[in-house]
Amino acid sequence: MKIKEVLAALERFAPLPLQEDWDNAGLQVGLTEAEVSGALLCLDVNESIVGEAVDRGCNLVVAHHPLLFRGLKTVSDADYVQRTVMAAIRHGVTVVAMHTNMDNARGGVNFKMAEKLRLADVRFFAPKAVGTLEGGSGVIGRLPEPVAAADFMALVKSVFKADSVKGNGLLCRPVNKVALCGGAGDFLLERAVAEGADAFVTGEMHYHVYFGHERQVQIAVLGHYESEQFTVEIFRDIIAQNCPGVRALAAETNTNPVYTY
Repeated sequence: MKIKEVLAALERFAPLPLQEDWDNAGLQVGLTEAEVSGALLCLDVNESIVGEAVDRGCNLVVAHHPLLFRGLKTVSDADYVQRTVMAAIRHGVTVVAMHTNMDNARGGVNFKMAEKLRLADVRFFAPKAVGTLEGGSGVIGRLPEPVAAADFMALVKSVFKADSVKGNGLLCRPVNKVALCGGAGDFLLERAVAEGADAFVTGEMHYHVYFGHERQVQIAVLGHYESEQFTVEIFRDIIAQNCPGVRALAAETNTNPVYTY
């Protein structure tokens, strides 16, 4: 099977028109006519990821975050992006990214987060339609049963293997209805409140957005990487279902650049 066939399967699941205007999902580096020897699945692409792909016999890297957001005027050793591009080309590794198109797709990043929290009746609460394509920036659903706010925060920390979870003061009512947005999702907080969410879970949020919601909603901010870590499971399942015989391996390299001390 050729790399372009794997890419086509990924884009059927999460069509590129669903990505945000500022994004750069899709093919990043390399050729797509080559036969795929294996796909390494990850969140971020750097030199270590390309090295792992080579070591494990993969000539395709499927990432969530794009390596290239803006055009390069030079390709040298000046920064990690340029060095990664050089390494990928040198070793014949093709790099593709499924970013906000995967965030906005049905069954994508936010649905995977909801699955991990065992939410039911999951639906988009910030729909995004592009032509006949249906998507959304966040999802909302219900827990199997209401839980105290402190227990909910502990659940989020455990499920997403987070070192810590930031939030506002604990809500004085049970948490049942939960809104989710992987990555940087604070732009959806007010929409979640309007939907009647008891809790809003996201990866990162600006300081001032926390203010004024003490009695409205339980905020749970668990880290950008932590919120999206299970995206590789989506990639794996798409490839397994649509690209028989293609090895799809979760990267062992942890690319999270944020440490908790």
